[in-house]
Amino acid sequence: MERLIYGLCALTSAACAWLLLRGYLRTHFRLLLWSGLCFVGQALNNVLLILDRLVFTMTDLSTLRLAVALAAVLLLLGGLILEGDA
Repeated sequence: MERLIYGLCALTSAACAWLLLRGYLRTHFRLLLWSGLCFVGQALNNVLLILDRLVFTMTDLSTLRLAVALAAVLLLLGGLILEGDA
């Protein structure tokens, strides 16, 4: 059951990233770009979670997963700060 849940989380994050980035390409509204990039990072984080929990069970990838999640959230935070100044 956890394989299904982890997979659906990764697919949902990737779908959100795709929709946000597609919206950015149509409107050039930069907040969509930052949100899309954040969701790309979250999708990567979910893929790393699948690899950590299901594939490489003897290796701890939690530090890498947390670094990717932090980078994704910092991208969104930086975008929000930059767009707030404009």
